[in-house]
Amino acid sequence: MRRTDIGRSSVILAVFIAVFVIYWLRLFQLQILDERYTLDARSNAIRHKVQYPGRGLVLDRNGEILVYNEAVYDLMVIPGQVDVAGMDWNLLAGLLEIDSLGARERYQKARSYSRYVPSVFEKQISKEVYGRLQEYMYRFSGFYVQSRSLRRYPQPIAAHVLGDVGEVSQSELEADAYYKSGDYIGKSGLEKYYEEVLRGQKGVKVVMVDVLNREKGSYKEGLYDSLARPGENLYTTLDAGLQAYAEELMKGKRGSVVAIEPATGEVLALVSAPVYDPNLLVGRVRSRNYGNLIADPQKPLFNRALMAYYPPGSIFKLPQALIGLQEKVITPYTGFECDKHLIGCHDHPDAKSVAEGVRMSCNPYFYQVFKRIIQRGTTPDIFEDSRAGMAEWNAYMRSFGFGNRLGIDLLDEKSGYIPDTAFYDRFYGRKRWAFSTIYSLSIGQGEVGLVPLQMANLAAIMANRGYYVTPHLVKGIGEQHRVPEVDTSRHYVGIDRKYFAPVVQGMYEAVHKPRGTARRAEIDSIVVCGKTGTSENPHGEDHAVFIGFAPMDQPRIAVSVFLENSGFGGTWAAPLGSLLIEKYLTGKVERTWLEKQVKDFTIFTYDAEGNITGPPAH
Repeated sequence: MRRTDIGRSSVILAVFIAVFVIYWLRLFQLQILDERYTLDARSNAIRHKVQYPGRGLVLDRNGEILVYNEAVYDLMVIPGQVDVAGMDWNLLAGLLEIDSLGARERYQKARSYSRYVPSVFEKQISKEVYGRLQEYMYRFSGFYVQSRSLRRYPQPIAAHVLGDVGEVSQSELEADAYYKSGDYIGKSGLEKYYEEVLRGQKGVKVVMVDVLNREKGSYKEGLYDSLARPGENLYTTLDAGLQAYAEELMKGKRGSVVAIEPATGEVLALVSAPVYDPNLLVGRVRSRNYGNLIADPQKPLFNRALMAYYPPGSIFKLPQALIGLQEKVITPYTGFECDKHLIGCHDHPDAKSVAEGVRMSCNPYFYQVFKRIIQRGTTPDIFEDSRAGMAEWNAYMRSFGFGNRLGIDLLDEKSGYIPDTAFYDRFYGRKRWAFSTIYSLSIGQGEVGLVPLQMANLAAIMANRGYYVTPHLVKGIGEQHRVPEVDTSRHYVGIDRKYFAPVVQGMYEAVHKPRGTARRAEIDSIVVCGKTGTSENPHGEDHAVFIGFAPMDQPRIAVSVFLENSGFGGTWAAPLGSLLIEKYLTGKVERTWLEKQVKDFTIFTYDAEGNITGPPAH
């Protein structure tokens, strides 16, 4: 053999030996050194148990717990490990209080999903059922129990704020890889908005299981375990006592109550009525109760405080007066005749100043104010003149937060509506509308719509004499009370502070002086400033509105009350708002006679069979 052939053979042999050594070393690493693969190979004796973290607690501004966790259990199944031939389906069904056929169907459904991936066989087992089941688990190969937690509410309040937790939907699974089938996620309210804060981080515990389906302890002393990280607590701005009292006053009524601390924008109470017990949407009864709430003609799931558009009525006269003063089309001492030929009004003397116009809520007065804002006489063309005035008016109104989402930390907030020139151009045609077409805006009717949160924010603007802080519901996160990402800067409305004095004086007089429309909001020991409104309703009885703040100097609370189908704002909305102010500022209510009147006033009730008596919701 030639020397060159021997050399070539040696090289080939060396290559084969090198490849063999590399493969041998890799196999040695996989089978001997790297136990992850050994773990997979022994999966029939190993179980991966997801460790679900406890969701963060939710507390009120005083540290009172609003939401906590209660332990429950899920029965899991790994279909490929089930001894189908020896399985006693009747025994399992009896322990779970389900029928035998249903148990088999659940197994087949889990098997069709995956033979090796755990599936939930029965969720949210009570402690009692779990105790019975534990005695027989050795007879159910492939089954194991996994601990979970459910939300519980020690007080049945603030359902629309706190929200609820439910099983992830298919779309939610596709949107976030963190979740697996059977996981739970915040569905509404703070639970949804702060989901990533509250949920924590899942862990995994790897355990050994013997042939009798009994867990024998951690695999490799927990080498492959990962700890669950609990969710962080939310410290809210709510005052639980005020929230509960507001909900009590709103029983049998439709509408909303919102209370804000003016200086900070912290929401003290937020009620949408009818209210419901948040515990109804917890556990195995959630689906049934949710269906009942959906079917309720009073629409309790609808968050009126954030989502309902209402004509604001006469509370809208406050920003009208401020815009007129800022634009110098009126002065604090401008007076107008109460000319009912222009627009309807109740009987009262002519208003000789802005304060008197606010106190008596004179419709013709604010008709004239709005006319001066819209028609400036800048051009002889009345249509173009009105368009220019309307554009400026719209910009002012938007600076008050109207027609915009304020940015509260809930996802259901609506913007309300403030019309602009483009809207009227589309509706009537350019040069087909002027002040005479839109004058109903002067008294908060027509095409304007506010949500109750914006009404409460208007009260805060009046209390602060010209600015607001974005309303928000959470003031701290976690043990360090981290400040959430909420804009807490001051939003100024473009009105000089000096112009607030006559308007606020009118609000004071509306509560404390003769012919004031909010006299039923007066409290002997507290200087309250308020404004009532009556919101026209084409479907029946008008709606009642009240906004106010107190004390007059250094205000601590601003409120809005909106009562559907309740008539004049001064009749029921004003006293209800004043009771909330009294409760918050003094910690008690002395006017028990007024409290009883407000509680006794209802627009609907439920009879013994759960049927509604009273007008339906629109």
